Amino acid sequence: MTASSTTERRDIRVGHSPDSDDAFMFYALTHDKLDNNGLHFVHQLEDIETLNRRALNGELEVSAISIHAFAHLVDKYALLASGCSMGDKYGPMLITRTPMTLDDIKGKTIAIPGTLTTAYLALQLCLGRDVKVQVMPFDQILPAVADGKVEVGLIIHEGQLYYESKGLHKVIDLGQWWFEQTGLPLPLGGNVVRRDLGQPLVDDIARLIKGSIQYALDHREEALNYALKYARDLDPALADRFVGMYVNEWTVDYGPRGREAVRTLLARAAEAGIIPEPVDVQFVG
Repeated sequence: MTASSTTERRDIRVGHSPDSDDAFMFYALTHDKLDNNGLHFVHQLEDIETLNRRALNGELEVSAISIHAFAHLVDKYALLASGCSMGDKYGPMLITRTPMTLDDIKGKTIAIPGTLTTAYLALQLCLGRDVKVQVMPFDQILPAVADGKVEVGLIIHEGQLYYESKGLHKVIDLGQWWFEQTGLPLPLGGNVVRRDLGQPLVDDIARLIKGSIQYALDHREEALNYALKYARDLDPALADRFVGMYVNEWTVDYGPRGREAVRTLLARAAEAGIIPEPVDVQFVG
């Protein structure tokens, strides 16, 4: 059902990653499956670190961001209660060409997908702030490790499911590590909305994004067929599994435990001096 033609249209730019999970999440908004109340969502596809950097400048009305980055955005953006990517005993992984332990990689340079990613925040919490890193586009890290260009890589997204098929080895899963430390899932990413839009519009956007996620979960096959276009040649069964890992009940709403996870992660980041100050995390919607 589309918005009434008598309603004045307003463009809302939405930044998200060109990945199967985000494509799945925003399927209903992309294909006008909801009554958008005159809002027209213009999708801008960028890798997560680019979106983090754009959000620092307040460029987009709505954006997917890393929870790490949110600590630097609270003056401009509010965190939506829907749209999170939660690693429940799984998450970013350190991988190598040959089997190594955490002790083996001490002092080595690690390829990371960006300094504002939650993956990097979790890495620092695990190994310390002085870990040596090299920033690299996320989709180049796994091939760089496989080709021997870097010794250690921090991988996110679909690479977590197929690194073994490339003959690579896991050093540690930071989502599992975080759970062992806290008993909580690792909140990797979320959706934010710009505060200066005003509360009525913010509430409308929050309702529609939640509705889009719920629509995809309720029409899984339909939404998944669309999302496969963004699966980077991943086998359909693996793509289905990946989408299920990061679009689920946590994504509809963080819930009390998910909210606790966000607050705990950012509190520990502040205690470790990784972010400049404690964050008063409030959720919209």
